[in-house]
Amino acid sequence: MLSALADRLPRHRVLIGSDLVRAVLVALMAVPGLPLWVLLALLLLVSVAAPPFESARSALMADVLDGERYAVATSLTGITQQLSQLVGFLLGGALLVWLSPSGALLLDAATFVVSALWLARGLRRRPAPAVREVRPSLWQDTVSGLRFVAGSSRLLAITGLVWTAAMFSTAPEGISAAWVDELGGGPTGTGVLLAAYPAGTTLGGLVLARFVPPRLRDRLVTPLVLLSLGGVLAAGVVARLLGDGAAGLPLTVAVLFAGGLGAACTIPLNVAYVQSVPAELRGRAIGVAIAGLWGVQGLGALLAGVAAQVWSPSTVVAGAGALGLLVAARPLVVLARSGLTPAGRDAADPGPVPAPAEAEGRSGA
Repeated sequence: MLSALADRLPRHRVLIGSDLVRAVLVALMAVPGLPLWVLLALLLLVSVAAPPFESARSALMADVLDGERYAVATSLTGITQQLSQLVGFLLGGALLVWLSPSGALLLDAATFVVSALWLARGLRRRPAPAVREVRPSLWQDTVSGLRFVAGSSRLLAITGLVWTAAMFSTAPEGISAAWVDELGGGPTGTGVLLAAYPAGTTLGGLVLARFVPPRLRDRLVTPLVLLSLGGVLAAGVVARLLGDGAAGLPLTVAVLFAGGLGAACTIPLNVAYVQSVPAELRGRAIGVAIAGLWGVQGLGALLAGVAAQVWSPSTVVAGAGALGLLVAARPLVVLARSGLTPAGRDAADPGPVPAPAEAEGRSGA
């Protein structure tokens, strides 16, 4: 719901405000002796402040950058996020060697302050996307964003593909320790296994954005989606066949890396999503996609953990890949019929287009 703030307020204010709120909350977590439930509540609030930031950031990128620069920026953002997750896990553990948990949290809070100052100095002031005489509530804004996305078969298909790929590719993460144990590896093997898929995504995104023409990117969406989910399926099968043999873990990691290359499909999908949303609705529409994305990632990890109580981890991973391919079939068919890019638009141009209700009708509702 707070993603709607990105359409109601100047987006640079939403970015800076979200960072400052998170800086205060993380600093409060550093107070020694807080009960665990208070720490968890503060962490929850830190996460609540993330969607308005991400919605404002994504919408502002589309406002500032045009043409091919937007596609490249989307790729670089994805690469940065993948790398920052890997580095963050490693750095967080390393900091505890030299600092107390409170000291590490205070340093984390300082990074939000640095980000806010950087944004305050580096962003040009822009007005809110749309000024309306009658302001609906945040809830009404949120509902309007949901209705907008639900009214477009293209947006629903794009969102469905991104959510499907995220949910079923997260399954190995949810059971990584048990899966590595099945493969005869240890803690180091778990880290390598966790890094394989995002490492592939990083390389695939870089190649797709820098060396593949925009029109070809659109045509590569289907094979890339099949590669991303097929890689998860194949990794589970390889692990099941080889078990804890000498080649089991290395080959499984290699197959997961190949699947990660396919996850670069999110670049043309993200560009097409923004193309289909007018500027004054981008914050809400992006908020819908982001909220669902984080939700299905958690759900995928949770369901994988539950399934691993019944079946072996490799079987669960293979099943997740197979089920993901089945779920992805329908949105792929929809995009094959309607086209990934709105009619008359260049694949690299993220400018506003008519609302789907005007451009496509309500067949996707």
